[in-house]
Amino acid sequence: MADSLPRRSLGGTGHESSVLAFGGAAFWAATDDGLVGAAVEDALARGVNHFDVAPSYGAAETRLGPAVAQHRARMFLACKTQERRQTKARDELHRSLERLRTDRFDLYQAHAVSDAYDLERLLGPRGAIHAFEEARAAGLVRFLGITGHHCAVLRAAIERYPFDTVMFPVNPIQAADPRPATDYRPLLATALARGVAPIGIKAIAKGPWPNGAVRTYTTWYEPHDDPRVIEERLRFTLSHPVATTVLPSDTRLWPACFAAAERFTPLPETESDRLIRAAAGSAPLYVESMKLALQAY
Repeated sequence: MADSLPRRSLGGTGHESSVLAFGGAAFWAATDDGLVGAAVEDALARGVNHFDVAPSYGAAETRLGPAVAQHRARMFLACKTQERRQTKARDELHRSLERLRTDRFDLYQAHAVSDAYDLERLLGPRGAIHAFEEARAAGLVRFLGITGHHCAVLRAAIERYPFDTVMFPVNPIQAADPRPATDYRPLLATALARGVAPIGIKAIAKGPWPNGAVRTYTTWYEPHDDPRVIEERLRFTLSHPVATTVLPSDTRLWPACFAAAERFTPLPETESDRLIRAAAGSAPLYVESMKLALQAY
C-alpha cells in the first residue's frame, strides 16, 4: 500500500522517521543507476523517508547519487564514516557529499565503533568528532550519531558525548546473549533516558553465516527469509521503542519487510520472551571479530 509505513519520533531531532529505513548497503555492487533509482522511488512511494548509506558500502553512494539529487527534499539523509581522525573524517564527509550529489546530510554518524580504543580515537584530541562539529557549524550536517555492535561501548559513548542517535542490532539472538557487548537492553534504556534516538539494525538476522556455507543473500549475516518469520522478527524489533530499523542489505528481502511493517502490531511480551528463550545458545552477531567483519547494515 502506498505511503503506508508508520512513523516514529527520531529522538530530539524533531524528525519523524519511517519505521523502515532505506538500507544503502543493498547497493554495494550495483551497476545500474536506473535499478537503484527504481528502488528509491518504490521506497518513497511506500512512505520511506529515512535513507542510510556509507562510503564503505562499495558503489552505493555513487549509484544513489542521481536519485538523491532528484528526491533530496523527500529524504532524511544519513551517512557515516569509519575514519577516526579529524582530517580524514572531514575529507571523507566531503567526498560523500559529492558522490551523493547533495550539499548537506541530515545525520552524520561515526560508523562501526567497535571497542574502547576506537571510541577514544573518535572523541579524543584531533578525533573525528571535531570534524563532525565543524561540519555541523558550517551547515553541512544537522545531527550527529554513532553506530556499532558492541553495546557496552556504545553505551559509554552516549554517556560521554551528546549524540543525537545510536544504531545497534535489536533481535532475539542479541537479547538471548547476556554479555554486555551483545545485550542491547541497557544501551536502549540509557539512550531513551538521554533523549538519544535508537536506530535498529539486523532485525531479521538468523546468525552469522556458518563456516563454508553458500551465501545465498548479500547480507553479511544469514537472514531469515520465510515471510512469516520475517514478520515475527520485525514485530519483535519494532515492539521496542526504536525510531526506525534499517532494511537488510539484499533487496530480495525487502518486499516481505515492507509487508510486515505496513501491518505492524506490537508483539505481546510473552511472544517476545518466547523468541528470546528459543534463541538461547545461538551465536550472536559479531563482537570480538568486529574489525574483520564486513560492515553491511
